[in-house]
Amino acid sequence: MNQISFLWPLAGGLLIGLSAGIYLLTTGRIAGISGLVASTLGLTGSGISKLGLGFLGGILVGAFVASSIARAPNIQVTSSVPLLLVGGLLVGFGTRLGSGCTSGHGVCGLARLSPRSIVATLIFMTVAAATVFAMRLVLGASA
Repeated sequence: MNQISFLWPLAGGLLIGLSAGIYLLTTGRIAGISGLVASTLGLTGSGISKLGLGFLGGILVGAFVASSIARAPNIQVTSSVPLLLVGGLLVGFGTRLGSGCTSGHGVCGLARLSPRSIVATLIFMTVAAATVFAMRLVLGASA
């Protein structure tokens, strides 16, 4: 692993942890992306969250800055649109069913040693591993 490939993930992880910690300390709320999107769009019943909008805007600006400094990834979508739509709907359903997403449970919940988040993260990771196993070994799909 060369120096740049080690530093980017380290810096990204530190910034995610720092921003989630600051958000929790200043608002008393968890910085889960699904919850922030819902509050930014006014779907939580408490009106549109300007702080959530700023947090999400910071994520987008940070991604743009990082891709401007480093080479941008070459992203190729190889799945069909109906498959992507079904996958997106299933992820959205799972997010609502699990009362949060991987960022809320995996980053913030684990840091707080929340039993519900520990279980949710174990389920996320188990399903992810099973999906990779099924796609690679059973169906013969490549990475």
